[in-house]
Amino acid sequence: MTVSQVSAAYQTERSTIHRWVKRHESGGFDGLYRSKAPGSGRPKKLAPEEQAALLKVVCRDASEFGYETDLWTCRRVMQVLRKVSRIRVSRQTVWRLLRDAGLSYQKPERRYMEASEEERANWRQRELPRIRARVRKYSALLYFQDEANISLTAVLGKTWAPRGQTPTRTVTGKRGGVAAMSAVSKQGRLVFKLLEKRINSTDVVNFLTQLLNHHKRRHVVVVMDRAPPHTSKATRSFVNSQKRLHVFYLPKYSPDWNPDEKVWNHLKNHELNDHQARTKDELKNLAVRKLRKMQRNPAQVRGIFFRCFVANLLD
Repeated sequence: MTVSQVSAAYQTERSTIHRWVKRHESGGFDGLYRSKAPGSGRPKKLAPEEQAALLKVVCRDASEFGYETDLWTCRRVMQVLRKVSRIRVSRQTVWRLLRDAGLSYQKPERRYMEASEEERANWRQRELPRIRARVRKYSALLYFQDEANISLTAVLGKTWAPRGQTPTRTVTGKRGGVAAMSAVSKQGRLVFKLLEKRINSTDVVNFLTQLLNHHKRRHVVVVMDRAPPHTSKATRSFVNSQKRLHVFYLPKYSPDWNPDEKVWNHLKNHELNDHQARTKDELKNLAVRKLRKMQRNPAQVRGIFFRCFVANLLD
């Protein structure tokens, strides 16, 4: 892949990619790690063993230390350091310590309480080899399929503003949205369809037909969740009638195992971030433009696809 493609796929500056490549050429993979050579400035407040202990603390749930939720904030880390190690540090120091330990401030992914780890393990042991075998047997194209709802209520991102003066954005107060279906492959292919109604079995069958028509001479393997429109009699009957179509299902309550979820996450939080659509028609036209833009950039779609760990299990 070119530097431009990698930069677009990982949303990283080209200069950063060039710097990584240069460091790799001069020092191999070891050259990509941060330098541990001592620098100038005030000595660190935490000894190496204390930093290791801090890392172990943050990798545990915050609720184990008496907090109501499992999420860590800099203030909570400061309080635990003060209580356990009797070390007083500033919020900026905690931020730097966590960053230097290889951590980053992230939004957790949802994982449903109803998800069965035993069922997931069985899926990896039994269903995953079947999917690989079917792809190899027919030289098939593998897609992950999913649905989403694109809301008129836009996701608002962050912006710079004077301290104490919260910025405002004008958005529509209307409720509603557009139903959407898509399928994504590890090659960076993206197929989608937008609807203005709730998705049913007929819509799923029509979308699977669209996939088959998109690849007229190829077998297509589709992995999807167990939503009622996917497992209905009408859908199963259609799947069984198509020799080139092979459908597999993910474990129950496992959206984090579907790479297509990452496509919708990217669309809502990046492409449609702070959108100004006021009606369903405006929203639909805007979503189509953004999705077509993603279609024309398979390197970006491929990068989004491989953000899901299940994608790496299929190689």
